[in-house]
Amino acid sequence: MAPDARTWLITGASAGLGRALTETLLDDGHRVAATARDTTTFAPLKSTYGQRLWTAELDVTDTARLRTVVDAAFQELARVDHIVSNAGFGLYGAAEEFDDQGIRAVLDTNLVAPINLLRTALPHLRNQGSGHFTQISSAAGQTGMAGASVYHAAKWGVEGFFDSLHDELAPFHIGITLIEPGTIKSNFFNRLRVSEPLDAYQSGPVGELRRYLAQPAAVTADSVGDPVKMARAIIESATSANPPRRLPLGSDAFTAIDDALTGRITEHRAQHATAQTTDH
Repeated sequence: MAPDARTWLITGASAGLGRALTETLLDDGHRVAATARDTTTFAPLKSTYGQRLWTAELDVTDTARLRTVVDAAFQELARVDHIVSNAGFGLYGAAEEFDDQGIRAVLDTNLVAPINLLRTALPHLRNQGSGHFTQISSAAGQTGMAGASVYHAAKWGVEGFFDSLHDELAPFHIGITLIEPGTIKSNFFNRLRVSEPLDAYQSGPVGELRRYLAQPAAVTADSVGDPVKMARAIIESATSANPPRRLPLGSDAFTAIDDALTGRITEHRAQHATAQTTDH
């Protein structure tokens, strides 16, 4: 490893942004502990980078397995400097259309698993006296869109949890950054799930979204984010002297978040007088 090399643990590392991060880090001379449900996809990287690539099979919703893998990574690699919580998937459709299993799967993967990953890693990070945790959130963690309510709920929950940890973890020299990408030219839209339609939602915004998502090639073509450029930005932010609390990635993400925050502030300030009347 290079003299300034660090060790990174990445979940959901087999494809998309996680894969781009893994490959970029290895190219730069770092060591990566890469996890995925299917580790056979790492074979070409393993043959090229050898011992600098540590792999483990992991479904992040299996909490017992998650704890075993994280503990093993810290034990076998002696130290993990950066953790990137990247595993996730999208579920789209009207709120009324979602079934119980779909809702639970989205929340378990996109919200509960990152919380448990952080909780499992914390004792190790505290013991080594430093570390940085990067959570891949989304522009969806600051916005809302018809047809994606449960996905937004998971990402807003992630934002709230990790934003609350800055002061809590600062005494242990552990940093937190939320990454908020927009659309990415990856296989994300090929893997997303769409609910079974109800006739009532065939028209309107949910119906329009459903018809759009039925063309994954077109959706990917419309996506603006470059996963390799995003990977580089994530690495630079995590290794900077003062990592940001939040990092939007992609012009579409920046615009969507900016518009949402501006509108929210305007609506919030319009309620100033009413708020004052409700004091005891």
